[in-house]
Amino acid sequence: MTKIQIVRFPVWIIFLLAAGCSGPEPDTEWRDYGGNKAGNRYSPLSQINLGNVQTLRPAWTYHSGGSTGKNGGGGQSPDQEIQCQPIVVRGVLYGLDPALKLFALDAATGRELWKFDPFSNLTPRYTRSRGMTYWEDGKDKRIFFTAGSGLYAVDAATGKPIPDFAEAGRLSLYTGLGINHDVGNLYVAATSPAVIYRNILIIGSAVSEAGNAAPGYVRGFDVHTGKLVWTFHTIPQPGEPGYETWPKDAYQWAGGVNNWGGMALDEKRGLVYFGTGSPSSDFYGGARAGMNLYANCILALQAQTGKLKWYYQTIHHDLWDCDIPCPPNLTSIVRNGNKEDVLVQSTKDGLVYVLDRDDGHSVFPVAERPVPTAGLPGEHPWPVQKFPVKPAPLCNQFMTDSDITNISKEAHDYVERIFSRTSHNEKFSPPSTKGTVLIGYSGGAEWGGNAVDSNGIFYQNSNNAPWLLRMISREDQQQEIAALSRGNGLYISNCASCHGADRRGNGQEVPELLHIKTRLPQAEIARVLKTGQGRMPSFQMLPEADRQAIINFLESDMRGRYRASAEHKETTARADQKKPVPVFPYKPPYFSRVWEKLTDSNGYPGIKPPWGTLSAIDLNTGEYKWRVPLGEYAELIKKGIPVTGMESYGGPLATAGGLVFIAGTRDEKIRAFDSRTGKKVWEYQLPAGGFATPITYRLAGIQYIVIAAGGGRGLKSSGDYIAFALPGK
Repeated sequence: MTKIQIVRFPVWIIFLLAAGCSGPEPDTEWRDYGGNKAGNRYSPLSQINLGNVQTLRPAWTYHSGGSTGKNGGGGQSPDQEIQCQPIVVRGVLYGLDPALKLFALDAATGRELWKFDPFSNLTPRYTRSRGMTYWEDGKDKRIFFTAGSGLYAVDAATGKPIPDFAEAGRLSLYTGLGINHDVGNLYVAATSPAVIYRNILIIGSAVSEAGNAAPGYVRGFDVHTGKLVWTFHTIPQPGEPGYETWPKDAYQWAGGVNNWGGMALDEKRGLVYFGTGSPSSDFYGGARAGMNLYANCILALQAQTGKLKWYYQTIHHDLWDCDIPCPPNLTSIVRNGNKEDVLVQSTKDGLVYVLDRDDGHSVFPVAERPVPTAGLPGEHPWPVQKFPVKPAPLCNQFMTDSDITNISKEAHDYVERIFSRTSHNEKFSPPSTKGTVLIGYSGGAEWGGNAVDSNGIFYQNSNNAPWLLRMISREDQQQEIAALSRGNGLYISNCASCHGADRRGNGQEVPELLHIKTRLPQAEIARVLKTGQGRMPSFQMLPEADRQAIINFLESDMRGRYRASAEHKETTARADQKKPVPVFPYKPPYFSRVWEKLTDSNGYPGIKPPWGTLSAIDLNTGEYKWRVPLGEYAELIKKGIPVTGMESYGGPLATAGGLVFIAGTRDEKIRAFDSRTGKKVWEYQLPAGGFATPITYRLAGIQYIVIAAGGGRGLKSSGDYIAFALPGK
């Protein structure tokens, strides 16, 4: 009897053989944010594969416009970048430039077809916008995207606004939020695109994180008219489930609990899935005793009606700003021989939850353990929190003395001096005036999301960066600023926790404000203060005279500036927390004085490397297949320090060619990794940082990889989109 030998080929070879037998391959689109409504960021394309990726090269570059100076120079947005993941429909690529202008390109050549400026008749408000939504009904084809506080409906063929949608093609994102209190002067935007189920457009929002935050209700709108169809109250109203988890009057003043990371849609089940952020204000919850549903929850709603199907809370009574930062990913796995449809959600604190799509139960064990409860006066820390057993965390959960950086003795000693004066050794240590070291504010996972291939392998980039939080009482702060000038005092109250009392920012996400009058005219500074920009909310609730006083201080030479203690100067506040303002009765008695990255004297993370990783997890078992550093500092490598990895912002793209593509690192490169082993197999130096997620599509027989290389985050900025293809294609 003849023995038959079975030869197993890699998946990408099988695809190539199949393609060779079936003639020209059809065009393949990238029609949705995340590649499909499930958000998988996975493509079955394999023309670009492990065997030829080394020859990948630019096919075309689109210069969308924008400045090229550090921090956005040239009079443009001072924190300009492109976070957009474009879409491709019927050979047309749709994207956003740094000024949030929507454009359409020939996806084969990069030739511009049209461009739409959402601010042509409005004062610009440069928020982040990570993508757009395509919808069609016969000849009616629309692109929906957000800019500032507006949701726009634009004709996909012409770039003209749809006149019968809302107000001449623009829907205010304030619609449906002000049912309990006036939100008209508060910051409301949307950083992630909507999803559409049948005739319902569903969208979340980005709001402030201070005591004056608007509520983050999720809403469904009629896709034809923009009429509000339903509202899900993420802060429950009287009589609604979850109301008992808040103080009885919280719905009248509380804010936050918003979905800013995006959504996934299961059209068969008619369910929309998403995660929510923390309640306002970050770091102090004395006025919001309780578990605070539906903050920090993974939620499933009936897409047609907005009715709750199920929820799963990941953090009870959040005091650490542990927002769920990205869309969930919908896939199927095999458990005990049975196929199960699941939702996969990664978090800022580096956890990965795998939940059943129908009822929300966790596929893998999750422990609930006691945590510290000694909080600030008036605080109510929840006594237990969740600890998933599988998969293992993507990053450190807390920091100990043995975790302090070891890249040099000088770096170690510098960090140790700061670290020794803080609370640590516990993930859920409540914020304090002494100081607390936390991990997770900038990931774990971040807004770029993750990818899942057809075998249930989950790919996630993760950050491992400690932050120092030190709280201050309102009374103590008022005493400190009493002797300051009016403008200096207003700056300390409203701006210093982000940009620092010394106005130096952090050189990355938060720009420095020294000598700002040499970079921006006073009218532009006034506009940014009034309308907000990027991660900065609007301060239009301040009287114009107060905003002018802040401008005068910013343009001063800093004589008479805030005099911090020597210890405070060593750890000046440079975070994203905005100080509360008297809009609602709630004025938190404590808020962040210091909220900054804990780094060595050269700005490198104060924890042992790796500082950024890319991982592959088999969701069928919950076990890691591999984990590798992502990103590198050339100057450290020259000193003989192994590759450390670095923070990344933007997500991965997986393909059937056996590859995982990802950019997002501060070394301004895009890379490809072997999806089986994690080995780096290709990289390309971009003209500016690619803080976005790449896409892929096939057009006229050619597979393209496209990334937005917008730069920013303290580095040079750009407006470029770059498409890669194989030579000769």
